[in-house]
Amino acid sequence: MTEEFFRTQTASSRIKANIVAEYFPKYCRILLTKPQKEIRYLDLFSGPGIYQDHSHSTPMLIARACAEDSALSKKVRLLFNDNRYISELRENILSHFPGGTFEYDPVFGNRTVGEDDKIHQYLNREPGDRNPHPTLLFFDPWGYKGIDTLALAKFLGHWGNELFLFVNIKRIHAAIENNKFDDLMKALFPTTIGKIKVDRRYKANVHERLSLIMDNLANEFQEAIPKGKLYHCAFKFQEEDSAATSHFIIHFTKHSKGYELVKQIFYDFDNIGATLERDGVYAFDAKKMYDAQNPLFDFSEFNISALSRQILSTYKGRKISARKLFEEHQVSTKFCGSHYALTLRKMVEEGLVSARFVNDKPHRVSVLLTPDCWLDFK
Repeated sequence: MTEEFFRTQTASSRIKANIVAEYFPKYCRILLTKPQKEIRYLDLFSGPGIYQDHSHSTPMLIARACAEDSALSKKVRLLFNDNRYISELRENILSHFPGGTFEYDPVFGNRTVGEDDKIHQYLNREPGDRNPHPTLLFFDPWGYKGIDTLALAKFLGHWGNELFLFVNIKRIHAAIENNKFDDLMKALFPTTIGKIKVDRRYKANVHERLSLIMDNLANEFQEAIPKGKLYHCAFKFQEEDSAATSHFIIHFTKHSKGYELVKQIFYDFDNIGATLERDGVYAFDAKKMYDAQNPLFDFSEFNISALSRQILSTYKGRKISARKLFEEHQVSTKFCGSHYALTLRKMVEEGLVSARFVNDKPHRVSVLLTPDCWLDFK
């Protein structure tokens, strides 16, 4: 199965890889606003890095992004693990990025996640006062085996650590009702698996059952974090040969800047534009790539209308900068910066708010999410 998977990169796999590769350099730059000795990228299921059709997957894209940025090449340590393809990955990485490309040489491991004590101990380290190497962990197992929510939550407890978790929702959906997989499901849903089994019976359709599963997974992580807010945002992939959802990638961070950033990246790769007020997830449908001129639905107006109502409810009668409004409000929604800019411009057109710039510079649009753009709500 894995050998067949790495023959040709699917559109969904390419989008998944590019999401992580787009996010990591920007995550590093946020961290580097303060001095950092070392920033880590950790991929525990890395694969060979290059498909047989010569397409590059996440490890190669991440390595290239770091090699092409002088600051990142000096600060980032790349940690790759795969119990099957690590030799191929090492060869592919070193052939493209030979010794000396990075200040810290990439590390390659061949351990089995879920069975290796060193990986378990690494994820379960107790958080200290300061994390000497903030880490972005990309956790992309086959299906769900090896996902230990409590261990991953402990990893997130360290300052600066963030997680992209890629889950096969179809397999999880089936495994929940199969007693043979109770131990694996308990590791994934340590406190709510029993409730999920009961509640899913009262959901009218598969969409509602998948939402139930993802909501409980996010809640498990939040409950396992000892203190503070944990932000999460999900991106779903629809199957290439049907209308069903096959996978989710879900991002976890304790910092509002990471939450702001990942939503914008999800937005940039979303080719469906599902209603965020209802679904709360961004989405990619490979089938739509071949029918871009005839989309079945356009949800942009729904999102603008929903966000407009939320903004009016909170800011009616107030004066505030567009940047401050965005920073205050975005932490409690799944909407990204582009949604806020488009919505506020639409609200100006409709006379719901007036906008002015205080920097004496010409602007082609009525609203920008900057401190110099001030909003006066009716």
